[in-house]
Amino acid sequence: MASRLFNRIMLALALGALVAPISPAMAQRPPQKDPIKPIKIDPIQHTQTITYAVDPDISHDPDNVLLLDLSNGGRVAIRLMPEWAPHHVERIKTLTKEGFYNGVIFHRVIDGFMAQTGDPTGTGQGGSKLPDLSAEFNDIPHLRGTVSMARTDEPNSANSQFFIVFYPRFALDHKYTNFGRVIAGMDIVDSIVRGEPPKNPTKILQASLASENKAPPPPPAPAAPAAFTADMLTNSKSN
Repeated sequence: MASRLFNRIMLALALGALVAPISPAMAQRPPQKDPIKPIKIDPIQHTQTITYAVDPDISHDPDNVLLLDLSNGGRVAIRLMPEWAPHHVERIKTLTKEGFYNGVIFHRVIDGFMAQTGDPTGTGQGGSKLPDLSAEFNDIPHLRGTVSMARTDEPNSANSQFFIVFYPRFALDHKYTNFGRVIAGMDIVDSIVRGEPPKNPTKILQASLASENKAPPPPPAPAAPAAFTADMLTNSKSN
């Protein structure tokens, strides 16, 4: 009997401990966590592998590949990136399909910096009849081959002009809308005639999307030599 009574008392004490109320001190104690070290992400590597990688294969997604056939005899392929700047890419594609860029010169070409085009007046002051675009500044760095939108001092003033960067210019980041990158023909870009404006500017003979399957136009005919005249003969004799 004594042993049974002892066992019952011990059981009651054990059950009481399980249902005992939590004291305020216990309730305020923060839960303990295992010390987990924060994961360090290299922002440069993260950007290189995820943010600004582009597909170099022209046959992939040809509706987002801009082809520029230039008067220097080459074709430049540019990967348009709607993920970076959807409205700017749509503008470029719209103007391209309209033939807006055909015959337009590179009016501002600075050695070691960039080549700018997209102004039908060739002065740097013109644009299309479409309304200006709101800025779509992004985290994509301006690397060699970057294609970005030109604008005035007003951020929301990009319209039709764009430029191709010869060398990295990170000072342009977050200030100009980066919307694509050259994936073929960068050597053709390098040969664009320099000047502001150039004396003999390089011209876009034809701009098209790869999905349109347009053949390059024939290169422009060389300038004909000046016709020989009697005045020229007289001048040569007088000399």
